[in-house]
Amino acid sequence: MENFEPINRIALELGPITIYWYGIIIGFGMFLGWIIATREATRRGLQQDVFSDLLLWAIPISILSARLYYVLFKLEYYLDNPGQIIAIWEGGIAIHGGLIGAVATAIVYARKKGISFWQLADIAAPSIILGQAIGRWGNFMNQEAHGTEVTRVFLENLMLPDWIINQMYIDGNYYHPTFLYESLWNLAGFIILLGVRKLGVKRGEVFLTYLICYSAGRFFVEGLRTDSLMLTDGFRIAQIMSLALIGIALFLFWFRRYKGLSAMGYKDKTVQR
Repeated sequence: MENFEPINRIALELGPITIYWYGIIIGFGMFLGWIIATREATRRGLQQDVFSDLLLWAIPISILSARLYYVLFKLEYYLDNPGQIIAIWEGGIAIHGGLIGAVATAIVYARKKGISFWQLADIAAPSIILGQAIGRWGNFMNQEAHGTEVTRVFLENLMLPDWIINQMYIDGNYYHPTFLYESLWNLAGFIILLGVRKLGVKRGEVFLTYLICYSAGRFFVEGLRTDSLMLTDGFRIAQIMSLALIGIALFLFWFRRYKGLSAMGYKDKTVQR
């Protein structure tokens, strides 16, 4: 029987303070996304601090909504273990919940500042999917969000380095590195979105492309996971949400063009609703 010591998920301990790799990696993803979005916002004629101000609200709200989303769909467990509700450092946040919180915050912020929400969303979309690509490595450090059992030979045939293969050895079995599948998909999505916004697409369509691209990959990767939030025994919540977001995005593509709400191209700097 193979015996591999997993990578320590604790990065640093300073007295009573414990800093986990999970938090560092997610924080790094947010920071890098902020830099990219800020540069693009400045290039598009917005104030340099627009995303700094937005993130002061969006980050805590999206973290809370991501945790709330997760807790609500595992409510029976958390009612029996209420002390675990705040244990966010052990994982247990849902990206869809965070996305809902972030979008709601951005809509309110845009209205108060007199800025187009769709413009903000287009600028932020590549940063969001890049942050998601980076954030999945936090799941890797926690040995969570993995898929079903596989063999070591299967993982070696994927040409993965030993340090990834060994980390996928959990409780005596190897598992699909679904964190890696989704991370690579999102990285490809980041590159695609950078290309899409150079095409002069209509306002809002970079963000809608993000919703479609991310949701398509998430739908298929989710089908391999063993820790999915379930609506019923046969329905994974993330897959249902992914299909819903694809449908909503396609409808908004059509509706905004049909109603003339997206007449301006992404390259235009003029504020549009």
